[in-house]
Amino acid sequence: MGQEFLSLFQLETKRLLWLIGITYAVILTFHYLEFPYGTVLVSVFSADKIPTPGSSTFKSSDVPSKSKLVRNVTLFKPSNFAVDHAFEIANKTLIFGQNETIPRTSFDLEPGHKSNKSLGFDGSDHSSTIGSIVRADRKSESQQAEDSQTCSFNKTISLNFSANRFQEDNLSSPEQKFESPFASSSNVSTDITTAVISNDSTISLFQKDNITKVSMPSENKDYHTPIPEVTTVFEMKKLLLQSHTWYRSMRPRWFSAVDEELLHARSEIENAPIVNKDPNFYGPIYHNVSMFKRSYELMEKTLKVYVYTEGARPIMHSPFFTGLYASEGWFMKQMEANDRFVTRDPKKAHLFYLPFSSRMLEEALYVQGSHSHKNLIQYLHNYVEMIAGKYTFWNRTGGADHFLVGCHDWAPGETKVEMANCIRALCNADVKEGFVFGKDASLPETYVRNAQIPTKDLGGNSASKRTILAFFAGSMHGYVRPILLQHWENKDPDMKIFGRLAKSKGNRNYIQYMKNSKYCICAKGYEVNSPRVVEAIFYECVPVIISDNFVPPFFEVLNWESFAVIVLEKDIPNLKNILLSIPEKEYLRLQMRIRKVQHHFLWHKNPVRYDIFHMILHSIWYNRIFSAPTNSRY
Repeated sequence: MGQEFLSLFQLETKRLLWLIGITYAVILTFHYLEFPYGTVLVSVFSADKIPTPGSSTFKSSDVPSKSKLVRNVTLFKPSNFAVDHAFEIANKTLIFGQNETIPRTSFDLEPGHKSNKSLGFDGSDHSSTIGSIVRADRKSESQQAEDSQTCSFNKTISLNFSANRFQEDNLSSPEQKFESPFASSSNVSTDITTAVISNDSTISLFQKDNITKVSMPSENKDYHTPIPEVTTVFEMKKLLLQSHTWYRSMRPRWFSAVDEELLHARSEIENAPIVNKDPNFYGPIYHNVSMFKRSYELMEKTLKVYVYTEGARPIMHSPFFTGLYASEGWFMKQMEANDRFVTRDPKKAHLFYLPFSSRMLEEALYVQGSHSHKNLIQYLHNYVEMIAGKYTFWNRTGGADHFLVGCHDWAPGETKVEMANCIRALCNADVKEGFVFGKDASLPETYVRNAQIPTKDLGGNSASKRTILAFFAGSMHGYVRPILLQHWENKDPDMKIFGRLAKSKGNRNYIQYMKNSKYCICAKGYEVNSPRVVEAIFYECVPVIISDNFVPPFFEVLNWESFAVIVLEKDIPNLKNILLSIPEKEYLRLQMRIRKVQHHFLWHKNPVRYDIFHMILHSIWYNRIFSAPTNSRY
């Protein structure tokens, strides 16, 4: 009897061990093959695999070993990549150095609202996790993948910012070129006190070890078509047209009458009556003058913009009117004061304006020499969290009907995470740095010298009195300008190519050269944009743009090849021959067209129809119309 009991016990023990082994094998299979719901079992085996809110899987291979993941951003849906040279905008993961800390700063996102907690950045804490922030009504990963049909490339990159440009070229303070902002560590004090309206507390965004990830649509690498090294203007036109066909922002999470109005406007624009002759428009300078005329009319008749009042100065609501970044200041002032377009009822708004200044963000928060922009990015992060928590409008479209206007070189990098879905009007409009055709707009960089009379010194000599073939003067920023001077400085009397000119009252030397030159060379500095493009138009000098991958301002509307000369960087040694190959008759046509397009690039103390304020707003309106989903009812 005892022997039989022992045998039975041994048999049952073997069966139990087999059952445990099989169960363990099944769990491992789920874990490593990432079957659906595999993350339920992840934490049992690995501290490196942390399930994220709203996501099905989070692979440990996604986590950089020596740097910290902050956010994944997806901008496109798969159909955007169905053609060659499609946009390379993708799930960009920010990398921050291990030992970097954030300078002590204190700015309230909303006046009168105080947070009970300050953001913790204690360098001695190696056990806390990055705050994974899920806004109110934010969708899960699977829902986002279904609705937006976007694809991602999970490309881990280091956030590279350009030089801090306080002044450029012929200004009194030369700019300083900074290294990659996360290349070195800083030992500056580490507290930031900020208010977050959504939950009356703040979240540690850059704490050290355990990592969670904000949910985003799943990855689909099949649609990855790399952008060529140089995207020509012809290819940019194709990308723009393709974006109108393929690119759509996130479908609204609930229907609103404004969605129907956008669809109606698109239909009206696409079926615009043919414009044969109109005194307000000179046809050759536009891609399609009929569509532009109808779109502009509909903007004046229909568009309503809600301007957020939240946010404290100096970063928010602080316009400025002179200098290199004046475009964002002038637009901010004229947008906030506008009675025609601004509405106090957000339910009637087609667009929502985020009135922050990228220049003031840098001046207020950046610590000179720190090479760290984490606190600047964090400020915008908290601002968006506040807006999303206080209102429902951001969450309705994922921010797709919100827009910002930023002229500082750093604006693309600072906004490409938290504001990636927004329409971004950027001076630094670089195809290789995340500019999205059909969504983003190229903002003119205007150097305003006189805030009281912004059109002072407008115009220049007639074509027959322009005795200089080509002119350039400026500091040696970036790699293109030294090459330009190497080939042309003091090499040819027809080519007035200089470094930085000696100071003169009112910068008269520089202005007189522009007024007396046929062609004004607009060579890129650290970034693709340059105020010379608008300055050349201002002084009626034909701009010669030497800046590969630069998207010229108002590209949705203006046919830049009809009034400007665009030269590839590699062709700088042949620059004079290129200019001399343009017949005199063609030069006169170019210069005449510069005068025709000039009114689109002028600031006025009070906005005037078709001026630069209205053109910036039109680019944003136009992009929203053509990126809005075509089927809002679902």
